Amino acid sequence: MKKKHTKILLVDDEPDILEIIGYNLSSEGYQIYTAENGLEAISQAKKHKPHLIILDVMMPEMDGIEACEKLRAVPDLSETVITFLTARGEDYSQVAGFEAGADDYITKPVKPKVLVSKVKALLRRFKEADEQDTNMKLGDLVINREEYKVLKGKQEIILPRKEFELLALLASKPGKVFKREDILDRVWGNEVVVGGRTIDVHIRKLREKIGDERFKTVKGVGYKFVV
Repeated sequence: MKKKHTKILLVDDEPDILEIIGYNLSSEGYQIYTAENGLEAISQAKKHKPHLIILDVMMPEMDGIEACEKLRAVPDLSETVITFLTARGEDYSQVAGFEAGADDYITKPVKPKVLVSKVKALLRRFKEADEQDTNMKLGDLVINREEYKVLKGKQEIILPRKEFELLALLASKPGKVFKREDILDRVWGNEVVVGGRTIDVHIRKLREKIGDERFKTVKGVGYKFVV
């Protein structure tokens, strides 16, 4: 995806933050839209269908958490990446944000170079259709979804089906936090009645085989895959 075609919606009630972040991202070639509260964010998102929304938590009219929940209910925005801007130490806001459907968070104040790098990472999931195939390449890891094969460097790793499906799910969107209930539904479905402990056991086995650094636990929410 070319940057000039990539749309980013910035939402914050502080004009200075909108100006600084907007300037740095527009300088990188992104198409920038802005909103100053949750209600305006929803209106702008429906109108422009951005690829990424950077959403402040504490705002008038409607806070970021409620806005995120409403944005996630809009079918046209189902593939939109949403990341929160949170003040340092707002652990509750981060967890609440994930539960509302956010993909990630950025802690402010944030340095311009760090912000740009973070945005690039969040937007990697939007690739040209001709770049996508049955193989997911993540660093030295290659996941072949058709053949149920995993290569780490030149080593082939044999995984039981559920471990493979769990890995493929998490790796499909690096950096996205998958909630535990979503994992259970998408990997196990209605096959058997399993509990959250089942996920923990499978994650532990994947850490042993793929690498502990690849999997991050978000307490009270779920797991994400790290490239």
